[in-house]
Amino acid sequence: MENQILGLHHITAIAGMAKTNVDFYTKVLGLRLLKKTVNFDDPGTYHFYYGDEKGSAGTILTFFPYEGAGRGSAGTGMATNIAYSVPEGSFDFWINRFEEYNIIYNKPSQKFGEPYLTFLDPDGLKLELVVPKNEDSRTPWVTNEVKAEVATKGFHGVTLTLKDIQPTAAVLTDIFGYKFLEKSGNRYRYITDAVESAAIIDLVELPNEPSGVGGAGTNHHIAFRVPNEDVLMRFREKVSRSGLTITEKIDRNYFYSLYFREPGGVLFEIATDNPGFGIDEPWDQLGSSLLLPPQYEQHRKEIERILPKVD
Repeated sequence: MENQILGLHHITAIAGMAKTNVDFYTKVLGLRLLKKTVNFDDPGTYHFYYGDEKGSAGTILTFFPYEGAGRGSAGTGMATNIAYSVPEGSFDFWINRFEEYNIIYNKPSQKFGEPYLTFLDPDGLKLELVVPKNEDSRTPWVTNEVKAEVATKGFHGVTLTLKDIQPTAAVLTDIFGYKFLEKSGNRYRYITDAVESAAIIDLVELPNEPSGVGGAGTNHHIAFRVPNEDVLMRFREKVSRSGLTITEKIDRNYFYSLYFREPGGVLFEIATDNPGFGIDEPWDQLGSSLLLPPQYEQHRKEIERILPKVD
């Protein structure tokens, strides 16, 4: 499987108020706050990581929350929809919960034979809950209010909206090892058989749709998973040989990354499983304190003064 991507690693989005973001994803959706750190390129801004118990690849949603950020607008050249896998029979629970917390949602529908429920986070980021055709065996993170029989299991897939799907599809199939699965209208589904979950990429073709505008409530990039740095660098060679510009390897503390913009405009990342989220906190204390990369540790007091309180 060295010529294949192991599905999704993580997805990163932009938010507005940090506390609102933490409250929604930990309390309403019931995800675990895995890490509370800072944007490596902007240490005055948080970088939050949410996921399952240990931050398994394919469950990790991350945010850069910019206080007072204006709303972005989803459009072409952007990941526009994040889908989570949930157990069969859980929609009633989630609809009641969305009603309780005044969350905007749509009535359940079906896509490729799978029931789904669309809703928006407080910044307008579009999310879905999907009951997959094949039962998802992953163990969810649970809370006092969100139990295992209804909890999200991690990503089901992600939708990319594009003016022309063909160049992006070629990256998925020729470089990443995805296969075309099926089509419905202007939606084309691609899947990898290298993993059982977080394996789906939907491409929606909208030639006349305006380009997306980044801001709160939009996705910044999507990251694909590889097991280690050796495989990461093999993919760097493959991407470079295809004529696309790709970064050098970047150390993100919890994984190593490469970045490139695919022809349709979406920022792609390739990220490793190693070293993982247990390198700087005990597993039972993940997300409990502000963690800074070494280059910013000497500025901790200043950074802590700048960052908004999220307790």
